[in-house]
Amino acid sequence: MNVETYNSVTKLLEIQPTEKKEDKNSPDCYGSWMYTVTETDTDPYFDFINSFLDLLEPKFADLEKLGVTKDKILFWLLYEYDQQCGMDFRPQEMARLGQSGIHLNIDC
Repeated sequence: MNVETYNSVTKLLEIQPTEKKEDKNSPDCYGSWMYTVTETDTDPYFDFINSFLDLLEPKFADLEKLGVTKDKILFWLLYEYDQQCGMDFRPQEMARLGQSGIHLNIDC
């Protein structure tokens, strides 16, 4: 991805990407587009699968025109914990994610 594509994705999705630590003049700075949602134990549940699919699904065709195909999209859940790592996902979200062709990565 180059800076033009990066900016086009930002405009298309109508949200600001997560700011990266790399120098904005570095060619690596625009190599990937990332959006982060951080939640704490006191926050209400954030349905990240449906929220992100709601954002992306209507724009898959336009993203593909920019060279961003579904196989290049990854939902990454990073779960930091002190005790046991326990998560559950409803079948509806898993089916929807599978039908979209988007990968899910979970790190505990």
